[in-house]
Amino acid sequence: MNDALRVALRDTGLTIESLADRVGVDPKTVSRWLLEDRIPHARHRLTAADALRKDVSDIWPDISRRRALVWFRPWQEIEREATTLRSFESLVVPGLLQTEAYARAVLAGGGLIPRNDVERLLAHRLSRQQILSREDPPLFTAVLDEAVLRRPVGGPATMRAQLLALAEASAEPHIRVHVVPSTVGEYAGINGPFVLATAADHRIAGYLDNQLQGQVVSEQADIAAILAAWENVRGETLSHWQSVDLIREVAESWN
Repeated sequence: MNDALRVALRDTGLTIESLADRVGVDPKTVSRWLLEDRIPHARHRLTAADALRKDVSDIWPDISRRRALVWFRPWQEIEREATTLRSFESLVVPGLLQTEAYARAVLAGGGLIPRNDVERLLAHRLSRQQILSREDPPLFTAVLDEAVLRRPVGGPATMRAQLLALAEASAEPHIRVHVVPSTVGEYAGINGPFVLATAADHRIAGYLDNQLQGQVVSEQADIAAILAAWENVRGETLSHWQSVDLIREVAESWN
């Protein structure tokens, strides 16, 4: 039995039936979550946790740890404890701001990942996004190349929804999105994406991604190089509100 789910139902006064109605599933499905300790679909976990006023990890403990790629766990811990995150992406919307449909399209792209693994990785990615909606979220600054807005990931409907969601997220006081316009020529971002995380004690860690796995870096010389790259790409961007206007404009073009 999922005791955490049972206690959350009791504390909120919700029943199996009312929770099922909130989530949009059959009451028998919620019963299976409760009695058989089944793991719901990613979007159902998020909706259920919101209805129960809990984090997903409170209801389904350690799920993100079980489902995370082993090599990604060190960065996940750093990301979770960060007070500031600075992300640059040249190819896709940052994972922390991806919609479910967009993230699924990214993970399934090329057909190289088995379907079951796509859903597993998708659940992990969506669960990570909770750090931006918690009571003490990190200050998140994302820089995107304009090409990200115009690449047809998942098709027009998926792109339009993703860009509108990106613009909506940008209205949050702790989220800032900047776009490097296509008129910019060569700049440091051409060399690839990266993330910088600053902890409460001011220590900085970096994350670099590639086709095989990600790399966490903390050596002073490496961090200095990534900080220099960040200053370069940040200096090439539109302002936050100019970027949001561009995002909305491109979103409307995806019809």
